[in-house]
Amino acid sequence: MKNRYAIVLAAGRGTRMKSNLYKVLHPVVERPMVQHVVNQLQPLALEKVVTIVGFGAEAVQETLGDQSSFVVQEEQLGTGHAVQQAEDMLQHMEGTTLVVCGDTPLIEAETFQALVDHHEQTNAKATILTAQAPDPAGYGRVIRNEHNEVERIVEHKDASDAELLVSEINTGTYCFDNKALFHALQHVSNDNAQGEYYLPDVIQILKQQAETVGAYMTADFEETLGINDRVALAEAEVIMKRRINEKHMRNGVTIIDPSNTYIGMDVEIGQDVIVHPGSMIYGVTKIGENSVIGPHTEINNMNIGERVVMKQSVAMDSTIANDVHVGPYAYIRPKTNVLDHAKVGHFVEVKQSTIGEGSKIPHLSYVGDAKIGNHVNVGCGTITVNYDGREKHETIIEDGAFIGCNANLVAPITIGEDAFVAAGSTVTKDVPSEALAFGRARQANKEGYAKSLKKQDK
Repeated sequence: MKNRYAIVLAAGRGTRMKSNLYKVLHPVVERPMVQHVVNQLQPLALEKVVTIVGFGAEAVQETLGDQSSFVVQEEQLGTGHAVQQAEDMLQHMEGTTLVVCGDTPLIEAETFQALVDHHEQTNAKATILTAQAPDPAGYGRVIRNEHNEVERIVEHKDASDAELLVSEINTGTYCFDNKALFHALQHVSNDNAQGEYYLPDVIQILKQQAETVGAYMTADFEETLGINDRVALAEAEVIMKRRINEKHMRNGVTIIDPSNTYIGMDVEIGQDVIVHPGSMIYGVTKIGENSVIGPHTEINNMNIGERVVMKQSVAMDSTIANDVHVGPYAYIRPKTNVLDHAKVGHFVEVKQSTIGEGSKIPHLSYVGDAKIGNHVNVGCGTITVNYDGREKHETIIEDGAFIGCNANLVAPITIGEDAFVAAGSTVTKDVPSEALAFGRARQANKEGYAKSLKKQDK
């Protein structure tokens, strides 16, 4: 196999995005589009990836890190000029160079592989990735001769009326014999409507040198979509989301309404999971078999076990074990660990806490910086008072304890095993095991007082 290299074109500012964010860093399903491109190149076992950067160079370098080498294109003078910036790194190398655009996040590794294989099998000096466009307006056209051989590529602004009728378009992705590429670039001129050095002119130069120029047509035009504005960005998001959802459904996941379900690239979902509409599952998330997610649930960076039911809730950066019920309208904040058979009910917020096996926080409570043992019942309206204005403090509730409704547990505090806290109590001291704690103001009734208040209202 020949040595293989790649040049990623990522220097354009992307003015049509109308954004302060550098174009190739706009995300498609969580990841910057240029990251998608580089990720799909990795299976090709390339000797070197060179990314051409310009505007926002430091941000792109930070995003890709050691996945690529970088060259700065100080002036944006066209795609041919951009590729030429990699000359010092690659011009003397033997092998195949793949040139791709950093704003084409939908091209998959299989397509890149097929293009490179076709190029090398035909011994071409250049091979163009082409597609049949339903509406080719704005794209460079691939012009073929009477023998169906690639003759040249003509940009839309430079095309004749007859050439504008051609629907086979240049996707902006190419394979080249590396040395032939850099030799031909020396002869590219900027004598065109834009006054730029076009990379497609290399095709015509190679043809004039009687070299073999081929084309590999992908069957999926959508895959080649280039992102130049927010409309195309939204289209790419829809396409990528559909791919991801279809993959999960084919792997045994039921997605009730795929068009209204959003699943990230790094999500793993077990068989027989049901995902209801309005659910958003992102980050490095794993969901075990037979769980039910949603509707309208947001999950990010979660490890969720089997047979979990989570409805109308938000959960992030935490772990939920097996047979747990969450929601509706629960909020699981970071560093929370919910163990088997526990319940975090509606309008319950939990932060940086452990909820033990079989324990229940049914509704309307806040639990922060707490360790709750097994088979604990936390009554409605319970608050772990964890913040004194300067520091956070820990609440410990040991196995089997029962916390009555509307209790304030002022941390640091420990509620002992099988202890009871009476409803409406504010508890500021540790409660021993099997003890009953209550901290209420003494009730006093004033006979007839309510009647006098009513008279005052009149």
